[in-house]
Amino acid sequence: MPYELPSLSVIGTGKRVGKTAVTGAIARRLARERKVVVVAMGRGGPPAPELIERPPTLDDLLALSRSGRHAASDHLETAALVGVPTIGCRRAGQVFESNVVAGAELARSLDPHVVVFDGSGAAIPPVATTARILVVGAEHDLDDYLNPYRVLISDLIVRVGGGAAPTIKNVPVVDVELRLRPLEPLRGRRTAVFTTGAAPVDRLDAEVVHVSRGLADRATLRDELARIDADVFLVELKAAAIDVVAETAAARGVALVLAENEVIAPGLDYALARLLPAEVPA
Repeated sequence: MPYELPSLSVIGTGKRVGKTAVTGAIARRLARERKVVVVAMGRGGPPAPELIERPPTLDDLLALSRSGRHAASDHLETAALVGVPTIGCRRAGQVFESNVVAGAELARSLDPHVVVFDGSGAAIPPVATTARILVVGAEHDLDDYLNPYRVLISDLIVRVGGGAAPTIKNVPVVDVELRLRPLEPLRGRRTAVFTTGAAPVDRLDAEVVHVSRGLADRATLRDELARIDADVFLVELKAAAIDVVAETAAARGVALVLAENEVIAPGLDYALARLLPAEVPA
């Protein structure tokens, strides 16, 4: 679908590459000077486009989970961690069916300066945006399968953790690092960390007593939780963060702190400035 508003699509070479973290970093940077709306799609997204206008609290997310909803969808993560209006959409397969077009129209009705579309895994939003940004994971080969096509349709490549270099020339590349950042101070407390990937924990102001990479494996996660003794659960807002980890914390009286994957990218601001019109509409 053609889209007339200034807009960016953030796509990935697969799951767990840091795409949603990059989307959040882009939205936060653009929101310094522009009115930004994020449209996020995912297999766990809502059946109709859902606008989140204020950051959901932990109580809000627990209530959603208890009502039968997936309370760690990408749009909820972005709304909670970045604080910009976010629209959640659903997709099936490689976007054989989705409500992203309806979500794009809902975003248009909010009169934004720029819309950021967050892809899902390796799936590409079905919207012709002003520019596309490809997020590459360190384990992904840009010459493999459909990745050469993804490079060709992209205007910027963001390499996370030393990802592969593109063999196709003339595509700018920005290297970024992800750091786990708690949304609240940990103050040296005994902390168990729950992530979906290899998020580093060495910079945390905490006594780290356990690190779990099993947020996406509920059976393993429950087994780990049964053996963990900690004062704080620090958790990424993904997968089973709410329905398993937050519920366990609530039942035990353990403090729960959400964490974001902070994007450290000195060259990202300059790269974004080259992708979008310099003028902000009045």
